[in-house]
Amino acid sequence: MLLVEQIWTGNSLRNFNYLVACDETGEALAIDPLDHEKCLTRAKHHSWQITQVLNTHEHGDHTGGNDPVIAATGAKLLAHAGAKNRIRGIDRGLSAGDVIKVGTSVEFEAMDTPGHTMSHVCIRSISDEPVLFSGDTLFNAGAGNCHQGGHPEELYQTFVTQLSKLDEETKIYPGHDYITNNLEFTLNREPTNEQARSLLNELNESHDPNNPIVTTLALEKEVNTFFRLQSPAVIEQLRKEFPNLEDEPTPKTVFLKLRELRNSW
Repeated sequence: MLLVEQIWTGNSLRNFNYLVACDETGEALAIDPLDHEKCLTRAKHHSWQITQVLNTHEHGDHTGGNDPVIAATGAKLLAHAGAKNRIRGIDRGLSAGDVIKVGTSVEFEAMDTPGHTMSHVCIRSISDEPVLFSGDTLFNAGAGNCHQGGHPEELYQTFVTQLSKLDEETKIYPGHDYITNNLEFTLNREPTNEQARSLLNELNESHDPNNPIVTTLALEKEVNTFFRLQSPAVIEQLRKEFPNLEDEPTPKTVFLKLRELRNSW
């Protein structure tokens, strides 16, 4: 059985780190373990042995804990095959469809998910309940930026050809805690989205990143504006910002305009 430990770093960038363990063997995969001390302490608390480290992408707030975790555990480093010149010491370069085994009971499939960077992987479970570790591609109620080596058109393709097709019950574990800010952007773009408003009101009262809400893809499709590309309300609101928007804009156009607005919001 797959065991997930979501670790709130409490840093200014609001990073989440993860340990994913096999309940049969105690072997664990550390995902983007920036706060190496918290990750190692939590693994020790559970009597888990970190045997692999996975970086979703090359940015320093995801790779910065690699060396101390690997020094302490001897773990192998996994990352996108295309990141070999950007992440030092990769033991296994991942391509789309590669299987990552953790112990005897946990398996993930690597997804090649460009957009935030061009060498970004997400991993989805192919055993137990469906989960997705989405790095900085998909956030709770939002989408990654494309400022540091990415491209918004690639991010759009990742959303519509891969993420949107996952099982709707897939639990989403992102690289950062941005959910309340992202819900505010959704409401800025779709003021009539009552589900987003209700969730934001609830989180304004109770949100604790040490014990965060875990959304599903089904919920994301209701409250994440980057999945709501054919919503008449979203398109109507966009037209106020972009008066020359065509009468029936394509989903790609809507996504790119939303990403443009989010960049300066």
